Amino acid sequence: MPAEDTNTRAWQIYGQRQLARAYTPPIPDRLGWTPWEGIGPGAEVLGNIADRRVLDIGSGVGHHAVHLARAHGARVTGIELSPTQHERAVSAHADVDGVGFVQAVVTQYLAGAEPFDAAYAIGTLAFIDPHRSLPALRDGLRPGAPLILSLLHTDLHGRGPSTEVAPREQTILLRDDPPLPTQMSVLPPQSWKDLLTEYGYRAEAIDLLPHPAESATVIQQLIRARRLPDRPARVSSRPRSTRAPDAHAAVGVGVGVGVGVGVGAILLSEQGILLGRHRRSTLELPGGSVEAGESFDDAVIRELVEETGLVARTGDVGLLGTLVDHVACVLWVTVGALVHAWQGQPGESVGDWAWYPLDQLPDGLFVCSAQILTA
Repeated sequence: MPAEDTNTRAWQIYGQRQLARAYTPPIPDRLGWTPWEGIGPGAEVLGNIADRRVLDIGSGVGHHAVHLARAHGARVTGIELSPTQHERAVSAHADVDGVGFVQAVVTQYLAGAEPFDAAYAIGTLAFIDPHRSLPALRDGLRPGAPLILSLLHTDLHGRGPSTEVAPREQTILLRDDPPLPTQMSVLPPQSWKDLLTEYGYRAEAIDLLPHPAESATVIQQLIRARRLPDRPARVSSRPRSTRAPDAHAAVGVGVGVGVGVGVGAILLSEQGILLGRHRRSTLELPGGSVEAGESFDDAVIRELVEETGLVARTGDVGLLGTLVDHVACVLWVTVGALVHAWQGQPGESVGDWAWYPLDQLPDGLFVCSAQILTA
């Protein structure tokens, strides 16, 4: 059976069982992105949504949508694939001002809907092929609109994410009934970031939210993304050639990762400064080129994840200054940055990352990294 048919059947049965119990969850006091109360941020990650049109993807019984309408003044549309889940929402909350419920396939619904000011999915978007859902959502959001996703990272059995964009079996657990099999994509933060970038979003922050019980293995990830503006068409009266232009200038980012305050400290932890062995055999800070339309802060965060696996947020990045030099007739403008906090441990995406004590910095530093450390 195709994955989405499996999921449709599972949520249909789940909704039917809850209808039979006449169970409706209470309206929460704050928007929660995990099944556990008080973990992670609330509705503030959606920004100012007063009188804004907000899409709740996989809205279920609709209690999150009602909270946003009542507590934050949003105009929320809850879209739900399962007829029984939709029936639960309508029977419980049909008379709530500012909330409407639609039973439809989200990708089909968005093709004819007015673009929304924000969208969110609490544990639901992974049930849909991201190669279908993300482009449909991009077309269904206004430029600059936030897209907030709560997704599984590590399940109850300790099974972590896979880089393969393909559904795998998970289950919906019920208190008094057998579990329901489902199919969903469980991807690491970098894979979600790559998909978002591919389909016209900027991933602004990725947080891992573990279960509050130390013995539990399950981890949710919260992804904050934003729909990028449409790029205006460029019109030129001059004919274009097919010859590639000669390189003249490039902009790069050198990243230091650190905790605490110290003169000249780009990265400062108990072990020292983080340096990696590049393919050119030089030791250098994490960093790389800035992509088109990307801010320096975003480039720092992206390169940090891609090269080391460490995850930071925009508010953790402080820009130090600009360095300008020439390399092989190319003008390089490099911005040094200090990252105050991060999550994870350095991986091996680029090569041998290690912490070097401040008083034992190695020889053979990449010149640009050495300049940033000096600054």
